[in-house]
Amino acid sequence: MLLKHVILGIFFAGLSTVAVAQRQQITVAQDGSGDFTTVQAALNTVPANNSSRVVIRIKKGIYKEKLKLDSTQHFVTLIGEDKAATVLTYDDYSGKVLPDGSKLRTSTSGSFYIFGNDFRAENLTFENTAGRRSGVPVGQAVAAFVTGDRAVFVNCRFLGNQDTLYTGMPDNQEHRTDARQYYKDCYIEGTVDFIFGSATAVFDRCTIFSKTNGPYVTAAATPEGKPYGYVFLNCTLTSDAPPASVYLGRPWRNFAKTVFINCQLGNHIRPEGWHNWDKPDAEKTAFYAEYQSKGPGAVPASRVVWSKQLTAQEASQYKPSNILAGNDQWKPDGKLTKIRF
Repeated sequence: MLLKHVILGIFFAGLSTVAVAQRQQITVAQDGSGDFTTVQAALNTVPANNSSRVVIRIKKGIYKEKLKLDSTQHFVTLIGEDKAATVLTYDDYSGKVLPDGSKLRTSTSGSFYIFGNDFRAENLTFENTAGRRSGVPVGQAVAAFVTGDRAVFVNCRFLGNQDTLYTGMPDNQEHRTDARQYYKDCYIEGTVDFIFGSATAVFDRCTIFSKTNGPYVTAAATPEGKPYGYVFLNCTLTSDAPPASVYLGRPWRNFAKTVFINCQLGNHIRPEGWHNWDKPDAEKTAFYAEYQSKGPGAVPASRVVWSKQLTAQEASQYKPSNILAGNDQWKPDGKLTKIRF
């Protein structure tokens, strides 16, 4: 009889998990008022090869978890109750020694790994606090590692230092032809190469904050043959760094592409604008361009000769619907979802 009750208990517990996974909306709340108290527990309910949208509401709180959304977990939306008060955070960093004696690398330092396609996040903070709260300098420390195709972030914050936002594909997924990402009304901060990777990514009306001692904003690794890499549209670049101390970007890979359209550039941007990462050959293959930059950091006459100032006709092609279209003609939606908390 006891065995029967145990088996029934396991059976009904399994049904409960399946029922939660099949619901369109799941709530995470640290006070126990939701379906789960941790974000990873909610993510774990998303079935493999998911094909219908699952919305996970996350109530206010600081969720210190090393999170992962698997490459088979698609169509997931995370919506925070308040972007400043709903924080997904961790503190790993490259070089950190693990109990088994191994060390973390940049690719394993992430706070949140987003491998699934059609991911969406709204009103959330993605954070890596390594070296920030302790005051001890550390190496690369990724807040969000995003490799899924058709990812959208609206009204989110990305907080860190070196290598805050990794946009691209992990080594075992390089066969994928697309890794497209759209960031709308987001805040991104960091020091060195804090927006980096191989994805095609549009940053639309975002605020990009370079922290002191951060000489490079971007480090694109655009694959050869891709028409677009990073595109910043109507963004504001600010900083607490000294004047003329920050480059717009440098090429992590030689075919890097980075373009700024109608952006406001603070006085922290260096007159030459771009750095070749001590790779003269990259000057022939990288594509670095601007159109109608404004502010004290906008000095087109002083830019490196291997960068480009776009014509109006050339700049007109830089629309999210063109940049991110791909073979499926994807059109990203940057509107906030209406949802109650």
